Amino acid sequence: MNEVRIFAPASIANISCGFDVLGMCLDNVGDEMVIRKSNKKGIQITKIIGQKLPLETSKNVAGVAGLALLDDLGETHGFEIEIYKKIKAGSGIGSSAASSAGAVAGINFLLGNPYTNKELIRFAMEGERLASGTAHADNVAPVLLGGFTLVRDCSTLDIIKLNTPLEIAASVIHPQIEVKTSDARALLKQKVPLKKAITQWGNLGALVSGLYEEDYELISRSLEDVIVEPIRSILIPEFDALKKGCKEAGALGSGISGSGPSVFALSKGIFTAHKVADTMKTIYQKTGIEFDTHVSTLNYEGIKILEYK
Repeated sequence: MNEVRIFAPASIANISCGFDVLGMCLDNVGDEMVIRKSNKKGIQITKIIGQKLPLETSKNVAGVAGLALLDDLGETHGFEIEIYKKIKAGSGIGSSAASSAGAVAGINFLLGNPYTNKELIRFAMEGERLASGTAHADNVAPVLLGGFTLVRDCSTLDIIKLNTPLEIAASVIHPQIEVKTSDARALLKQKVPLKKAITQWGNLGALVSGLYEEDYELISRSLEDVIVEPIRSILIPEFDALKKGCKEAGALGSGISGSGPSVFALSKGIFTAHKVADTMKTIYQKTGIEFDTHVSTLNYEGIKILEYK
């Protein structure tokens, strides 16, 4: 095989109470990438459609992630990468994660899959390091593994794929404003009051339990962030109105997707998810701020191979 076309899905990180450890994979939102073998050693980004991103390998997350894989393998093959971006950069739904994970998954496939998808996470994390300054896995893990994932420890790749209830659906609104991950992280306090930490631990544990029990009421009660969201939400216009509106429309809960500015809501059933998205639109149409919305079921397998030759 000399060429593969893949679908690299969008993702939602944190999921309210799971800052830097929880993530989930969306199904019908994502990028396409074409990776092909080349006679020229290394990686060349030959085309990017949809977003203005650097073609220079060392400045592109796909290039950096791919090189990390090749360096580890000692591989002398070269690869060309085309990226068709449908996830807007800086949207908060894993644009850099899709490119990073997509690159390593495609290269791995063409090399005969020497690594498992779980092992690929550490290479994709290098793309995230370039994008945000931190090699985090809460987006790339669900993109490579599918469904809900929990990062217990990045350094040892102790990452768990959690149960994904069949009826869970996501609504996302992406206001066309810029919130840099580095700026969003800079707002965070380095010390957390014990009382808030206890509340957060309880929510995280209960959310994981709710996913396995497929207890939607428990999931709803657990989608609460008492540490990060109160600080970061000031960067997102009408955030409180969105949360209130989503709940009134039937959502289980809502929160900031990654570092923002996107806001997500989880619902039981795709019908409710569409209703929640309509409510999001109504709220934002009054602001004059341009926005995109997405409604998606969850993706249980992650990266998808579309065709190869």
